[in-house]
Amino acid sequence: MNTIQRNMSLTGEPPKTINTQQKIATFIGVTGLFILLLASLNIDFPSKTLWLSIALGAMSVGIIWFSFAAYASKHAGIKNDGVWFKSISSRGYLAWVTGLAFTGFYIVLYFYPQYLGLTQEGDNTGLIALFDPLSYLLSGNPASQWFVYGTLYTIAILAFGVKFMLKYRHNRYERLRTLSVMFFQASFAFLIPEFMARLNSDSFSLPYYDLKNIWPLNYYNFEQYRVDSFISAGDIGLVLLLFGIASIFIITPILTYKYGKRWYCSWVCGCGGLAETAGDPFRHLSDKRLIAWKIERWVVHSVLVFVVVMTTAVVHSYLGEDASKYWLTKDVFLIGVGVFLTLLFLGIWFFKREELEKDARYGAIGYLAIILILIGMHFTAGKTLFLFDAETLRSSYGFLIGAIFSGVIGTGFYPIFGNRVWCRFGCPMAAILGLQQRLFSRFRITTNGGQCISCGNCSTYCEMGIDVKAYAQKGENIVRASCVGCGICSAVCPRGVLKLENGPLENRIQGNEILLGNDVDLMKYVNQN
Repeated sequence: MNTIQRNMSLTGEPPKTINTQQKIATFIGVTGLFILLLASLNIDFPSKTLWLSIALGAMSVGIIWFSFAAYASKHAGIKNDGVWFKSISSRGYLAWVTGLAFTGFYIVLYFYPQYLGLTQEGDNTGLIALFDPLSYLLSGNPASQWFVYGTLYTIAILAFGVKFMLKYRHNRYERLRTLSVMFFQASFAFLIPEFMARLNSDSFSLPYYDLKNIWPLNYYNFEQYRVDSFISAGDIGLVLLLFGIASIFIITPILTYKYGKRWYCSWVCGCGGLAETAGDPFRHLSDKRLIAWKIERWVVHSVLVFVVVMTTAVVHSYLGEDASKYWLTKDVFLIGVGVFLTLLFLGIWFFKREELEKDARYGAIGYLAIILILIGMHFTAGKTLFLFDAETLRSSYGFLIGAIFSGVIGTGFYPIFGNRVWCRFGCPMAAILGLQQRLFSRFRITTNGGQCISCGNCSTYCEMGIDVKAYAQKGENIVRASCVGCGICSAVCPRGVLKLENGPLENRIQGNEILLGNDVDLMKYVNQN
C-alpha cells in the first residue's frame, strides 16, 4: 500500500532519516565497496571471479534498491528534497570527506597505479588483480588501472542512471537521454573497445578506441603512434582514422546545427553521462555568479586554444620536409592551419559579429593573433614550433588538462563545485560545440514569461551555472554556448514555462526589455510590437 504524500509544496520538508529499505540498501552497497577496499589492501581472494561478481553486484543492487526506496512512493515530479539541509549536498562535512576520497582515488589512479596492484612484469596484485577475470573474458588481456576505472565508471552510470530515471520519471525527454548515455557508455565506451582488443593478433592490431570520443576531447588521437597503428591495421584502421577526421569537420557540425550541443554533451558523452547520473545530487552547487560566467568563457576557450596548439605541434613533429616525397610537408601543414583558422575567423566576423559579446570579439582576435604570431616566428626566426617541443606540450596538456582538470578536480570534487565543472571550465569539446551552438545552431530554449512565477527552480538546478530565471522572466530565448540541453530546467518548472526547441536561425538571439509599469508606456510598447 502506497504512502499518502500530503505535502505537495515545491520545497518539500526537511529530510528525515532514511527508511529501513534505504538502510538495508546502503549496507549492501557499502559491503561491495568494502570488498574492493580489501582488494586494494592486497587481500588475496581465493575465487576472484566470485568475489568480483559479489562486489559489483552488491554495489549495483545497493544503489538501485536505495533509489526505489527513495522515489517509488513519491508522486512523480520534482521536489527540492531538502538538498540544502543535507551535509552531502550542501558542501558540508560529508561533502568534503567524499570529495577528498574521490580526489585521492583519482590521484592514485593517474599517478600511482602500482598502489592499486598494477605490475609491469608478472601478474597483477591487489584491486587490479580482482578485475583480471573480467578483463580476460572481454579482451583476453590482464586488467589495467584504466580497465578497473572503466568498469566502475560504467557501473556508476548504469546504476545511478536507474536512480535518475526514477527521479525524473515524469519527463519523457529525461528518460530517453538517460537511456542513451547508458547505452553509449556500456557499448561504445566500454564493451566495443574491449572486443576490438580481442581481435588483435601478431599480424593485426587496432588501438584501444572509444568510438564516441572525438578530437579535441580525444586529444591524443592524432599522435604518431596512433596514426601508425590505424594505418598498420589496414582498411579497418583507415576507416577509423577517416571517421575521426570526418567527425570533426562534418558529423559534429551537422548534428550541432540541427540539435545543438545536447546531442553529444547530454546524449552521448561519458563525462556528461557520469555528471548527469552519479553527479545529479550536486547539480545545484554550480556557481551562478556573473564573475563565474566570465571566468568560464576565458578558461574553457583558453583550453581549446591550448589543445589546438598542442595538436598542431604534435602533427607537425612527425611530418616530413621533402616536398618531392610528401605532399603534406611540415611547412604546408603549418600554412594550412594558419589559413584555415584565419578564414574561419573572418567568416564568423563577417556573418556573426553582432552576435558576439565584446569580450568574445577581443578574445577571438587575441587568440588568432597569438597562434599566427607563433607560426610566423617559426618561419622567420627558425624557432622551435610554439616555443616548446611537441612532447613538452603534449605531456603538459595531458597532465594539467587530461588528468588534473578532467579527473582530479572535474570529477573528484562533484560535491564541492557541482557536477559539470569540467564541462563548464575545461572541456575543449564543449567549447567547440558551444561556439557552433551559439552562432550556427537551430537549438534554443524558448520561454513563456507570462507564466513564470519566479520560483527559481530552473536557475537552482541548472548545472551549467545559467541564471535561467532571468531569461524566463523576460520571455527571452535561452541561447548560451555553455547550455548542454539537459532539459532539467524544463523538467523542474512547475508551470511549463521552458521548452527545448529547434527553429530558424533568424531572430534566435534577441533581448527583451523588462517591462516596469512606472518606466514604460505599456500601450505604446504593445502598439510598437
